[in-house]
Amino acid sequence: MQTGSVTTPFGRRSMTLALVRRQKAAIEVGKTADKWKVYRDASVAFERLGLQSNSLAVLDALLSFYPETELRQDAQMIVFPSNQQLCLRAHNMASATLRRHLALLVEAGLIVRKDSANGKRYARKDREGEIVTAFGFDLSPMLARVEELAMMAQDITAEQKAFRRAKENLTICRRDVRKLIIAAIEEGVPGDWQAVEDAYTGIVSRMKRSPSMKDVTDVLEEFELLRDDVLNRLEINEFSGIVSTNDAPNEQHIHDSNPESFIELEHCSGKDQVAKSSKKPRRRNEPLKAFPLGLVLRACPTVIDYAKGGSIGNWRDMMAAAVTVRSMLGVSPGTYQDACDVMGQENASVAIACILERAGHINSAGGYLRDLTRRSERGEFSLGPMLMALLKANAAEGLRAG
Repeated sequence: MQTGSVTTPFGRRSMTLALVRRQKAAIEVGKTADKWKVYRDASVAFERLGLQSNSLAVLDALLSFYPETELRQDAQMIVFPSNQQLCLRAHNMASATLRRHLALLVEAGLIVRKDSANGKRYARKDREGEIVTAFGFDLSPMLARVEELAMMAQDITAEQKAFRRAKENLTICRRDVRKLIIAAIEEGVPGDWQAVEDAYTGIVSRMKRSPSMKDVTDVLEEFELLRDDVLNRLEINEFSGIVSTNDAPNEQHIHDSNPESFIELEHCSGKDQVAKSSKKPRRRNEPLKAFPLGLVLRACPTVIDYAKGGSIGNWRDMMAAAVTVRSMLGVSPGTYQDACDVMGQENASVAIACILERAGHINSAGGYLRDLTRRSERGEFSLGPMLMALLKANAAEGLRAG
């Protein structure tokens, strides 16, 4: 291993311990790296390094003064061009701009200043013309950080690919929702499609012009939820058409598509309950869709107050909090177990969280959950509309609070 010596900067430029560490960075004996490969990695990671696009132009100019293609541990890696020469190679950059970006490169730990006694940059050579001593900018930190810069570039490239995929998925999902709504309206499918259109417009209005990965993911989850709701409405209407065509004329198919509707079941007589239980409900062919936990918590933030430690990090925490909420709301263990059997434990916990958010508007939480369970068993209920309504309500409250 080779350890560099330490020099302090000329003039009023201050010395820091970080500069000391960078100058003393050890480089393995015989280590080499293609200077342009290192430059490309630094270019990919320039924002994470705290650099700007002009900083890369200055770094490119500095590397152009290094005569070899490879940075070598046993070579002289100090370049000593004047500011005038650097400005010319950095596309006629202004002198003040050059000095600012040189400082950024030093702060980022890609170069180190090796200043002479008077601050000038030059080299002393022996009789054979070999450089003995040089004062200028040392490129050895780039060689020392080859692996780090490569890993940083790989991580950023992977993040960029994931971001592009997320934006592509968002574009496709948004297109699907838009065209499904238009098709439903144009073909006269029964339902409150204006409410669906309003939900679509609301999501679009919340999209940012320059979104982050989290922004794209959040909006994508909302569009996927809305798409599932639209498809669910279309499937229900298709099933309703089949039933109305095949059933006897005096039979009626009852369908309630309003997710916020409530049928009071707590005080049904025993005779009514026996009559209702004698009807065999249509079992759903597929389980309820599982929704992302992050989206559920944005729609139902109150459930977090009942979680152990005041936070929910996974579905186990969510289900544990739902048991506490179930008890607080007065929902019997048997009613909740029925919901778990029909909906699945995760979705049952989501239903409890939704009921908690709407507790002030519900007369009996137990009766409400039994109604949702029966409708889910018949394939007439989806959690999507409930979550969408709560997301929309929370967004509206946030706007009013702002």
